[in-house]
Amino acid sequence: MTEEKLRTLLKKAGLSPFEIVRRKEPVFKELEITADTPDDEIIKLIVEHPGLLQRPIVESGDRAVLARPIEKALELLAKRKEYEEK
Repeated sequence: MTEEKLRTLLKKAGLSPFEIVRRKEPVFKELEITADTPDDEIIKLIVEHPGLLQRPIVESGDRAVLARPIEKALELLAKRKEYEEK
């Protein structure tokens, strides 16, 4: 994933980079990422170390969600379907 794509997903989801980081990953601790780490740096680290990224992130149109639990993704897709049927 590119930095540009990650930034787009974050914007669509309304999330900060720190919110999508897997904090239990060993590399998270090794890199000493904290809530005070600048967003740009976290984004670069996620791109360099994809295992840091929580998954799945589901994108539909101009919205995206971190699908944990999966019901969040189903809700997003249902809303999209309702919108398309109007």
